[in-house]
Amino acid sequence: MDQKIINLYDEYTHSQLSRKDFIRKLALLTGSTALAMTVLPLLENNYAKAVTVNEELLNMEMVSYPGVDGEMKAFLARPKNKTNLGTVLVIHENRGLNPHIIEVTKRVAAEGFITMGVDALSAFGGTPEDEDKGRELIGQLHAGNTLQNYLNGLSYLRTRKDGNGKTGCVGFCWGGAMANRLSVNDPYLLASVAYYGTQPAIDEVPRIKSSVMLHYGGLDERINAGIPAYETALKANHIDYQLYIYKDVNHAFNNDTSPTRYNEAAAKLAWQRTIDLFKKKLG
Repeated sequence: MDQKIINLYDEYTHSQLSRKDFIRKLALLTGSTALAMTVLPLLENNYAKAVTVNEELLNMEMVSYPGVDGEMKAFLARPKNKTNLGTVLVIHENRGLNPHIIEVTKRVAAEGFITMGVDALSAFGGTPEDEDKGRELIGQLHAGNTLQNYLNGLSYLRTRKDGNGKTGCVGFCWGGAMANRLSVNDPYLLASVAYYGTQPAIDEVPRIKSSVMLHYGGLDERINAGIPAYETALKANHIDYQLYIYKDVNHAFNNDTSPTRYNEAAAKLAWQRTIDLFKKKLG
């Protein structure tokens, strides 16, 4: 697919561009509204395509813990009949705790961790089915309160009796940016993995205590613009980090429900690196 179309979709999902204006611009790129509507299903998420894990091996439940403005809702998965496990906080993209991120939470759990996918939109009653509405609500979140809600989530995981008190996090897109913020703001975090997330403020990098792993798509110019300064600061402050840029791969390359941006080879490699880090730091 034309990279200009993929870039337009990226703009749409990460800005206040309305759906009407997005379709209009898509029609200009494809040549007609009819062609735009043909291309649209190839761009939007299709949750039926998500790879599934063997749920019979997992215990799964909805849990809650105290947030700044009320209870935070979360999906929790863990291997059956196992205790003293490392814990991982999963942070969703900018549309909320959707079926894809719930599936990712299960995948991490299947690797041997207590894993919790938090719904950042709990204060609004939870993630809506309408993804555009979810994106709109994400933009209304209070940044400081949202950060604290995720910090509270890490604290909750550390108190679980079936866990070993060791915590890590992994986030995607909006969640990747939050993973970077958690690494800055939680001195007890042991491993932070950010997929194509914006970088933290450079003057905050010296506060990082966790190991950091960063995954970027080579074609993701918007996010990648912040890499050089971030890496320089990581090196200067002797932070334990790993940074990977996957050549000719788009933003959201891990999302297997997004057919035009998903890259199987890059996703599998990044995933194995992520799980290896968690096993090393949280076991």
